[in-house]
Amino acid sequence: MPYEWTHTAQESQLEVWPYRSLPKLGFVIAIGIASGLLALPAIALLGSIALWGLLPFMVVAVGGLWMGLQKSYRDGEILERLSITSETIDLTRQQSKKPLQSWSCNTYWAKANLHEKDGPIPDYVTLKGNGREVEIGAFLSQDERRQMFFEIQSELRKAN
Repeated sequence: MPYEWTHTAQESQLEVWPYRSLPKLGFVIAIGIASGLLALPAIALLGSIALWGLLPFMVVAVGGLWMGLQKSYRDGEILERLSITSETIDLTRQQSKKPLQSWSCNTYWAKANLHEKDGPIPDYVTLKGNGREVEIGAFLSQDERRQMFFEIQSELRKAN
């Protein structure tokens, strides 16, 4: 699961991050394979003027793959931290090149909600309190969001 609970005597802390299906080594392998497969037709054209017509398209294809995978990595650099104590509940969302977003509420008034069909995605999890409702773990799978919701509810009950 792409989230983890840590517990101390005073607080429970949840860290949530997007699942990364392609590790850095996989990135290198994917670029290498794409380059190799695109180079196969170029071998037959070595010494020919047609190679120069094909070469820009090969560079654009590998460059597009490179940039797409890099954007995917940047978009996946999200870390959400939920801290629950007997006094307060704090949620922070850290995303690359964006300001830190935070929400805080008294634990007694905080409520976790599971929007099974009403949210933008199935089993949408939100936290409500202090006049605001904030999402958590929207990038997780449906089953992971549902399980996380029940765990958050349990931790809120323990804190009260």
